[in-house]
Amino acid sequence: MDERPETELISIPATPRDSTPEALTPSGQRSPRPQSKEGGKSSTGWTPTSFISPRFLSPIGTPMKKVLVNMKGYLEEVGHLTKLNPQDAWLPITESRNGNAHYAAFHNLNAGVGFQALVLPVAFSFLGWSWGIISLTIAYIWQLYTLWILVQLHEAIPGKRYNRYVELAEAAFGNRLGAWLSIFPTAYLSAGTATALILVGGETMKLFFEIVCGPLCTSNPLTTVEWYLVFTFLCIVLSQLPNLNSIAGLSLVGAITAIFYSTMVWLLSVTQQRPPNISYEPIALPSFTSSVFSVFNALGIIAFAFRGHNLVLEIQSTMPSTFKHPAHVPMWKGAKVAYFFIAMCLFPVAIGGFWAYGNQMPPTGILNALFGFHKHDISRGLLAMTFLLVVFSCLSSFQIYSMPVFDNFEASYTHRTNRPCSVWVRSGFRVVYAFINFFIGVALPFLSSLAGLLGGLTLPVTFAYPCFMWVLLKKPTKYSFNWYFNWSLGWLGVAFSVAFTIGGIWSIVDNGLKLKFFKPN
Repeated sequence: MDERPETELISIPATPRDSTPEALTPSGQRSPRPQSKEGGKSSTGWTPTSFISPRFLSPIGTPMKKVLVNMKGYLEEVGHLTKLNPQDAWLPITESRNGNAHYAAFHNLNAGVGFQALVLPVAFSFLGWSWGIISLTIAYIWQLYTLWILVQLHEAIPGKRYNRYVELAEAAFGNRLGAWLSIFPTAYLSAGTATALILVGGETMKLFFEIVCGPLCTSNPLTTVEWYLVFTFLCIVLSQLPNLNSIAGLSLVGAITAIFYSTMVWLLSVTQQRPPNISYEPIALPSFTSSVFSVFNALGIIAFAFRGHNLVLEIQSTMPSTFKHPAHVPMWKGAKVAYFFIAMCLFPVAIGGFWAYGNQMPPTGILNALFGFHKHDISRGLLAMTFLLVVFSCLSSFQIYSMPVFDNFEASYTHRTNRPCSVWVRSGFRVVYAFINFFIGVALPFLSSLAGLLGGLTLPVTFAYPCFMWVLLKKPTKYSFNWYFNWSLGWLGVAFSVAFTIGGIWSIVDNGLKLKFFKPN
């Protein structure tokens, strides 16, 4: 009787997902690999490969086993949606992938509420009650829809995660056109916002010092530029946190302080006596052309209030994603919570600020109006607390808006050297970046007041490009409602961008590039 050979042990070849190298990053973290166990226990839920089990494979011949094993590896690769580029484990945005819905809420709220909310009443002074509220409501709903689009397109193609806004634009429009359309506005949003935050933060620190110190101030107080420098040093210290997930605590602080100071600003304004001769009619200008451009500039201010979409994909990329637990679920949960609070901040500031000051709202926003009109009516403690909360919010927002720029710096370095940045290289990048923004702010001190121009130039990132990308990647039925709706919204966003940019430029030229800080009689 012939002896049958012992059962062969079939070695399952490692899939590319299993062989993805993990590199130790400067922060000592690794980008996590997909795991088949959760919490130390085997997952009992169904997956596309759960039927390909050892018991199922045992009666099947060796060639068939190899086919099924290879199919299992393929399905796992597609189903888990976590095939990682090894270089991503070295970069600040994708270095850590342990984010969750709470982190998403913190980051979105920190990015969505900021100094731009303080100038919304300025837009209302040119639009009036009806058009101001209508425009703000439409903009809020529109950007909420495009936010949902970006969250869904993060994993539009199975097996591929678009971790950055530029990557998604290149996939939709092509590498060359996508880079041309997206790099400038996203970089302008990040770097321009960081510069404006230095200006707003430095000026607010100066006001805080004046309130706290009062008549006891020294004869030689710090100048405004020196306060910019102090704020920049604080930003540099906080920017040493290595990656996007590591600043979740800062984003929580920024979110809480933004909610508190937004509420305090409009509450303190509406509880005080309104200025005399106040009017709620749109500000009259000498010519029809001036009126049209001022309206465009006001709409640009409203559009700029909803910046932050350039960070949506970056925030979502910090989350693990599997077939059973895709990243878009916790991301959308966190975003919904964040944008509920964003609405609770923006609408009261815009409506309450316009009610309190009307056409006498200074061009620099409600914070300067509060200080100018009521610095003798409100206790120094409340005013000082409000300004201090604004400083904390600006410090936190600087970190999240600068992270894409840090990521680009390090991506260029790792691409050239094929190794992660050391701690010293990473720190050097961030110090240089902060001082570049400081010098731009000193050279262009009116940048913090260019909300209309900033809103016009960066409007496509929030309102237009996501609609185009949805059509190009999801490919809805041609001439269907979905197809018409997204193409129409996209081109309408482009038209608004051109108009608001022209209005912003006119506003600068009309004012002779000179800021006149409001001084009440």
